[in-house]
Amino acid sequence: MKKILLGFLIVVLVTLGVSTVYATNDAEPINSNSEERNIVGEVAKMKEKAQNELNDYTERYGSESYGLTAYILKKIQVYSIPFCFLGVAISAIYQYVIGIRKLDTRDKGFYSLVGFVTIFIICQVLPLVFAIVIKGWRG
Repeated sequence: MKKILLGFLIVVLVTLGVSTVYATNDAEPINSNSEERNIVGEVAKMKEKAQNELNDYTERYGSESYGLTAYILKKIQVYSIPFCFLGVAISAIYQYVIGIRKLDTRDKGFYSLVGFVTIFIICQVLPLVFAIVIKGWRG
């Protein structure tokens, strides 16, 4: 009963702590608070930087669809690094720490380790392959 009550209390506290944020295109925030201006300015800078980077890829590849694909592949390449390293670490724990006593857990750790390394290699090589195919064979 105590566990159910504790779980319910945690869900209620998390629900009450969540706030909704609405994005607008206005340059001025609703409340002219200096902290909100800084946040709006930072978000606008991030958006402008991403748009400039996307425009650079579009210019470099000569097509909007190829530029967007190259931009997405570059983002996947960057964000796959921490994801795959975390996956490899968890898989290694399953294989070498927990798997000492349980052989099925050891196999699970090995197979997930191979999977994460494969995903990592694909995510790192795919932008290079895309660039070679589009620039090399397309002309």
